[in-house]
Amino acid sequence: MSEQPWRNPRPGPKLPEVQPRLSHLLIPQGLRSWWPALLCAVIISVLSTDRFSSEHTAVVFEKIFRWIIPSLTAGQFEIIHYCIRKTSHLTEYFIFCVLLYRGIRADRQGWRWSWALAALLAAACYSILDEVHQIFVPGRTASPYDSLLDSAGALIALAVLWFWFRRRKSALQSERT
Repeated sequence: MSEQPWRNPRPGPKLPEVQPRLSHLLIPQGLRSWWPALLCAVIISVLSTDRFSSEHTAVVFEKIFRWIIPSLTAGQFEIIHYCIRKTSHLTEYFIFCVLLYRGIRADRQGWRWSWALAALLAAACYSILDEVHQIFVPGRTASPYDSLLDSAGALIALAVLWFWFRRRKSALQSERT
């Protein structure tokens, strides 16, 4: 050190010490909490266009399933295609509701029923808007059953979150005792 008296003897901060402060400066809290849900909403809207209609997805899936199962009949494929499309409704709104809950919760901790109900209501309203949008898209049909399926996916997501938070809370309590 005597060879370099101008150097600061105190070491610089490590990345984990600085990173939380930097993220607050660069990205506002609201955007950090909500961008995944907003991106998911955009993806859902894109999936509601004609490009992802039943006719278009059937062409893609039929090639895949005919390659995997060459003896697949048209009737069997229709059932598989129908199940894939309806499962995708459940899945996309499951994910969307989890991301909505994350956005509503922001940097707060734990589980609140008010946050869950707000996320469920937002997902259900968006599913209704999505079906209304499909009325105006050529090649798509709106179905209230699809909206119910979307809302069911959101409700399942909240049930999974509730169980996860409950289990996590009991695990933390057992660690403390």
